[in-house]
Amino acid sequence: MSEQRIGLGVDVHRFSSDESSSRPLVLGGVTFDGERSLVGHSDADLIAHALSDAILGAAGLGDLGSHFPDTDEEWRDANSLELLASCAARAKTDGWRLVNGDCTLVAERPKLAPHREEMIALLSSAAGGPVHVKASRPEGLGSLGRVEGLACLAIVLLDR
Repeated sequence: MSEQRIGLGVDVHRFSSDESSSRPLVLGGVTFDGERSLVGHSDADLIAHALSDAILGAAGLGDLGSHFPDTDEEWRDANSLELLASCAARAKTDGWRLVNGDCTLVAERPKLAPHREEMIALLSSAAGGPVHVKASRPEGLGSLGRVEGLACLAIVLLDR
């Protein structure tokens, strides 16, 4: 008899206040040229982070910070797709298989549509199963219309 579990991951990062930052904005493994970067210890790919946390949570394996703490210099500027692949491998070692994942980015910009298929392919490959990506606009929430950063919610279904 198979067992199934659902996991939920949430990640939020603020935009860098340094307009001249050489760090790119990375979402779902895709670099968005010309967009403000996010503050974070790794590459700040909050879609990969939320998906990683969802997988770890469903598998009962803690959270992203317990495996890749932001106090450890080893993870500075780390590629979040590699972190996601590591989390998926840990779940697989425990007998779990990703049935599917669904991620929602909350953002005014950047627009995901031109990059959605590439993001889906990269995230699905790293996670070891089908992942979908979509976006929702916060419709001007924030102080005086300012957008402070991005948020992502991810949910997964694992099976063993």
